[in-house]
Amino acid sequence: MTQGDERDFDTWSRQARLAVAFLTRLPIGGAGETEPGALARAAWAFPLAGILVGIIGGIVFVIGDRLGLPINAMALLAVAATVLMTRGLHEDGLADTIDGLGGGSDRESALAIMRDSRTGAFGVLALVFSVGLRVAALAALPVPQIGVSALVAAHTVSRGLLPTLMLWLDPARSDGLGAEAGRPSPPGATAAALIGLLVAIVMLGLGRGIVAMLLAAIAMTVLASVARRRIGGYTGDVLGAAQQVGEIVMLLAASL
Repeated sequence: MTQGDERDFDTWSRQARLAVAFLTRLPIGGAGETEPGALARAAWAFPLAGILVGIIGGIVFVIGDRLGLPINAMALLAVAATVLMTRGLHEDGLADTIDGLGGGSDRESALAIMRDSRTGAFGVLALVFSVGLRVAALAALPVPQIGVSALVAAHTVSRGLLPTLMLWLDPARSDGLGAEAGRPSPPGATAAALIGLLVAIVMLGLGRGIVAMLLAAIAMTVLASVARRRIGGYTGDVLGAAQQVGEIVMLLAASL
């Protein structure tokens, strides 16, 4: 391995650790870069964090099956495990986004609501539907092994498509996560999407994997389009909401 190859490997390793450290609560050390734009450079590794979160949820799902728990309890515990592993990061973004888009009368009021730490009725309802749909989709799967595959695919694809949204949209604010994260490069966004597609195909099969990812991409694009029209682009909350939408659609597609 040449010095150049070693530097490239060190850079990719550092970016992967940064992505996992930001998107999960796993104890990943040595992430390094925290300056503006570092997260965008690490965006290609977002789906790697999704793989880890999905595996953890899948392990809980299988343990519940081994213990003989009811399928609904297994599904709820698996979803709870994934929420704990991400500190509820994406769920918080979903609640804030739906509160802002649903309650704001104009761009400024929508952004102000999204920045407010309090959760309103729209946000609470969004969380209820999010958890409910994910649990229902997992409970509809015929065997626990399919649940593991569905969780890994859903968490990977929903994060693998986020860099494309960051590339397509402009930050809605001049400050905050959206502005500080930076804009991923086209190769980085493409790599993240391809990782998501590969995992979806391996986990769900060729046809179901492609269809599920296509449906998730459409749903996330619709949300992004609404955000661009209402607030002029994306924020960290919008990205969290998009991940939730993608995860839900992937799980529903797997349960069909």
